[in-house]
Amino acid sequence: MRIPLLMLLFGLTAFMGPRPIAEDCTYDGHKLYGKIQFVESFPDIKVQVVNSFPDLKVKLVSNFADDCGEWQIVESFPDLKVQIVTSFPDIKIQYVDAFPGMD
Repeated sequence: MRIPLLMLLFGLTAFMGPRPIAEDCTYDGHKLYGKIQFVESFPDIKVQVVNSFPDLKVKLVSNFADDCGEWQIVESFPDLKVQIVTSFPDIKIQYVDAFPGMD
């Protein structure tokens, strides 16, 4: 019995699940750009830093973090609180020097 290619592709897509990041560069209602504060507890999202296959490519900037994946690190008044974890992340990020955002 042969499995039609379309069913196979649909099955793989269903297995991989939906992308965790929405098209408008948000996760669970939190925008993934702007002023970011790293915290040890009570984060808005948990991220894992990876070297390949990230959900989001992040570029650290000093000003005007207005585009998807651009993060300005702050100590107070953040747009998003992030906790770095080694397992069970909400999203995976990779630091880049150019072309931040989603693939």
